[in-house]
Amino acid sequence: MTTGADGRGLAGFAALLADPTRAGFCLALLDGRAWTAGELARAAGVAASTASDHLTRLVAGGLLVEERQGRHRYVRLADPGVAQLVEDLAARAPAPATPPRTLRAASAGAALAYARTCYDHLAGRLGVLLYDALLDRGVLDRSGGLALTGNGVTWLAGLGVPVEPLRATRRPLVRDCLDWTERRPHLAGAVGAALCGRFLDLGWTTRGTGRAVRLTPSGRDALAEALALDPALLAPPASRDSGPARA
Repeated sequence: MTTGADGRGLAGFAALLADPTRAGFCLALLDGRAWTAGELARAAGVAASTASDHLTRLVAGGLLVEERQGRHRYVRLADPGVAQLVEDLAARAPAPATPPRTLRAASAGAALAYARTCYDHLAGRLGVLLYDALLDRGVLDRSGGLALTGNGVTWLAGLGVPVEPLRATRRPLVRDCLDWTERRPHLAGAVGAALCGRFLDLGWTTRGTGRAVRLTPSGRDALAEALALDPALLAPPASRDSGPARA
């Protein structure tokens, strides 16, 4: 099977992420926002000139795209496929050897492990619970590869998510995405992104710090009812040492 790439080309592309600073930039950008070079430099703890050099390489390599507004230079992940690549690689990377050293770091890691955005869809324990519940309800079916069912179209419409506009996009309607913390799939694709946005619009979830997502008390009850789940199953763990956030 021909892919259009050879060993040298693949190695060159892989080298874009074979640097901790560049890899860290891509992980930060998994929140789906556009960041300035200065913001990424501060997050990574590097000089602005160093960040600029790394970003130039990532843009030239097609992993990031650049937007300019006045004097400001913004970058974001090039597309959902890049986000998928970064999340998949992070899920296969070994866990950090050192645990978080402060309560604040441990709390931030636990919040990300419970619920976060993976580019534009829901990830973490809550994302995996959602995925499993959609399979149990018959919204999704995996018997012949992951697919949205007719019942799923009706369920989504009842939630205020019409499917036809999603079919018109170039993205897959539904797709598995391996979750870094849970090591199991959560839902990506156009439907995954639409659900994440709809939950925010309804106030069922709110954005926390960075990529963290919080499930509101009213949202927990509403989501549990929509998925026919015990609300207690959606509650975040009382404590969880998830380690430093990576993806």
